[in-house]
Amino acid sequence: MHPYNRVPISGYSPPSPPQSPRLRHQRSSKTARFSPVQPPGRNFTQRFTVAFLSVLLRRQGVFLFAPLIYVFGMLLYMGTASFDVVPIIKHRHGPGSVYRSPQVYAKLRVDMDSDNSSADAISTIWKSPYKGGHWKSCVNRSSEGLPESNGYIYVEANGGLNQQRTSVCNAVAVAGYLNATLVIPNFHYHSIWRDPREIYDEEYFIDTLKNDVQVVDKIPEYLMERFGSNMTNVHNFRIKAWSSIMYYRDVVLPKLLEEKVIRISPFANRLSFDAPPAVQRLRCLANYEALRFSSPILTIGESLVERMRKRSAINGGKYVSIHLRFEEDMVAFSCCVFDGGKQERDDMIAARERGWKGKFTKPGRVIRPGAIRINGKCPLTPLEVGLMLRGMGFTKNTSIFLASGKIYNAEKTMAPLLEMFPNLHTKDTLASEEELAPFKNFSSRMAAIDYTVCLHSEVFVTTQGGNFPHFLLGHRRYLYGGHSKTIKPDKRKLALLFDNPNIGWKSLKRQLLNMRSHSDSKGVELKRPSDSIYSFPCPDCMCRTNRTGDSRSSLAT
Repeated sequence: MHPYNRVPISGYSPPSPPQSPRLRHQRSSKTARFSPVQPPGRNFTQRFTVAFLSVLLRRQGVFLFAPLIYVFGMLLYMGTASFDVVPIIKHRHGPGSVYRSPQVYAKLRVDMDSDNSSADAISTIWKSPYKGGHWKSCVNRSSEGLPESNGYIYVEANGGLNQQRTSVCNAVAVAGYLNATLVIPNFHYHSIWRDPREIYDEEYFIDTLKNDVQVVDKIPEYLMERFGSNMTNVHNFRIKAWSSIMYYRDVVLPKLLEEKVIRISPFANRLSFDAPPAVQRLRCLANYEALRFSSPILTIGESLVERMRKRSAINGGKYVSIHLRFEEDMVAFSCCVFDGGKQERDDMIAARERGWKGKFTKPGRVIRPGAIRINGKCPLTPLEVGLMLRGMGFTKNTSIFLASGKIYNAEKTMAPLLEMFPNLHTKDTLASEEELAPFKNFSSRMAAIDYTVCLHSEVFVTTQGGNFPHFLLGHRRYLYGGHSKTIKPDKRKLALLFDNPNIGWKSLKRQLLNMRSHSDSKGVELKRPSDSIYSFPCPDCMCRTNRTGDSRSSLAT
């Protein structure tokens, strides 16, 4: 039996098998039923349309042509519709994305000034029990002499006053661990030791470290002759940021033993926060004991502290210090929008171009001021700082010391803060022009004076972060039994609170008092491996006072 072949043999076409009469009858009936009946009087277009649709329906081609028919219909509709009126789409700002603090202040000012429901926070703020007990400073100094040095380490660093402080302390730790002699660090731009040499007390620094790390003013001439008396000929290590102390032992020490002189440039942040106890002890010793401001800075700083205490007699000599970062360059760098006026916009564009040419105008760079504010990255304005402190319970009689550079548009932006706290002072209002003259043209010296007055305040308020509050936080913990006595506001929450013109004074105050309480409870914190010892001196630099002897406490859970 041959298979059935669908392709006919050439010259032969087999006849189709006959259909049954019943099937022929059904087919003829269906054909008759669905054949289009041409009504009388239809023109050619109508007949063509009916025939075309009939073919499509019979062959199910409508599924192929449906999109085309839909587009054709939409085009006909658009041709008859009017688009003269464009619908307006209203953009809704996310909560916390808009600067509405002036409206909030205007609404709440009367209720705020008439509120006498609580005692002044300056006398009641630090009432939470310290978790883990009280602490005291206990940095042990070596009483034995130093072994023969393995060589000289010369470091270079850049940055402001407190970034330089990091470099000094880390250099002491590295030199001590490698049993090397540290050459007094040289700093780019603002040289602490050489130009000017009046920031830290050099003799006190060397004397405090004499049994732990040898520190010298310069490298001996007989060694420098090998390098043509030129420091640039000395082997320079370019070390990655946050390198471990083991890297210095395994890589730097062999070269030090070979050359006897090495250079590390740059050096800022070139040592990991997580380090063995021997390294941490040297960091503690350098930062909290050896580094002391020079006599002129210390004298005027302590004088301003006494003047602030006299002006705070109504509160027992207690005052609040605020580190306010609302200088023009800080506002410009943040890319935040405040009053949104043309003057502010023009000022910020000019400031960004002066300080960071092209950085903010690169193609493809998108700046979202609203998102920046929601994320708590905008610097607090003087108005917001004042509103926050009044909500936290500080009364109009509280004495304030303001540590800051030149405030942007100060005549306008400082007015609300002065209304809320008329007893507000800066180093310029506390000291005479003659007293400040030796420091006026040196930003590091002026910052050192601010640092001293803030260090001894009852309350320190940080508003933007940075190295200045970073070091003050740890230094205050070291001085005040482990508690930083610092208000570190939740700026994301503040953005939400100050973006609500309908909020009432009682509601705002309740939430700000909770924020103040949180700062109190977080005053004593133990250092974690990734934390800086310069902000968290417990337990590496401090011991518990409620334990026998001065043995160092372990991290208890």
